[in-house]
Amino acid sequence: MKPSTEHPPTSSRPRLMDQVRNAIRAKHYSIRTEQAYITWILKYIYYHKKRHPREMGEAEINQFLTHLSVDRHVSASTQNQALCAIIFLYKHVLGIEIGDLGDIIWAKKPQRLPVVFNRQEVRMVLERLSGVYWIMGMLLYGSGLRLRECLQLRVKDIDFEYKQIIVRDAKGGKDRVTVLSDRVLEALKKQLEFVKKLHDKDVKDGYGEVYLPYGLERKYPNMNKELGWQYIFPAAKLSMDPRSGEQRRHHILDTSLQRAVKEAIRGAGIVKHGSCHTFRHSFATHLLEDGYDIRTVQELLGHSNVNTTMIYTHVMKKGGLGVKSPADG
Repeated sequence: MKPSTEHPPTSSRPRLMDQVRNAIRAKHYSIRTEQAYITWILKYIYYHKKRHPREMGEAEINQFLTHLSVDRHVSASTQNQALCAIIFLYKHVLGIEIGDLGDIIWAKKPQRLPVVFNRQEVRMVLERLSGVYWIMGMLLYGSGLRLRECLQLRVKDIDFEYKQIIVRDAKGGKDRVTVLSDRVLEALKKQLEFVKKLHDKDVKDGYGEVYLPYGLERKYPNMNKELGWQYIFPAAKLSMDPRSGEQRRHHILDTSLQRAVKEAIRGAGIVKHGSCHTFRHSFATHLLEDGYDIRTVQELLGHSNVNTTMIYTHVMKKGGLGVKSPADG
């Protein structure tokens, strides 16, 4: 890519970061992705003394990535996220194709086995969660949900008759179906009763709207007030939607659940480096231990490639790939 010194007329085009936001929203990226991309693009520009990206190329991109790796000691996934943001800027905003970027450095992620709770550890952690956090913990473990998938569940996504959950727009933009545990049914029904009462109050107070994805709000103006679209785990207070500016009730913050799980792990005396995602790893591992086939587990987790699911076969309770130690002979 040859750096260009030609700048488009500023009077006829929005500012660069506004162009980035418009491009991100046109592709229906999440607000979190938008915020992350904006942050990395600004850091890239400020690192190079506010030079316009059109004046820079692969050399400047690699300099910035090297700075992140060597000086800032960021992880491989963080470095790759920064690169994705910069590539998005060049490809979708500046119109410079990915093939023109030259030899860009992609950080290689280390291959690590997932941390898994054994069944006793799962019980110990769940016993130390209460109220809505217990329900969420049960869904993380009993249904194999990712943290964001759990937080973004809507009332309409729960099918009590078939005991299943429809996970909408999951990682990779895919929908999937997963199992709903019997143990959480009654508590979940009571939670939905609470959601209905809270929603009725919001509507009475002149609110009751919720964020709808992919322009559904424009196509169906009143759908955002329907009970089925309300979050199952609503926030305690109304907040301003950062994109629309409307006062709405969002879902519980991810940090609140993460904090509750961390405290439960610590309270259980578990020294493993566990987190909310450890429940998902445990879900997959325990299903395989119970004899379910790898393809079924792959579908429940929503993995595109079965090789991703295969990693759980290395952490099953038989350990050591099923080999008996010669010390036990």
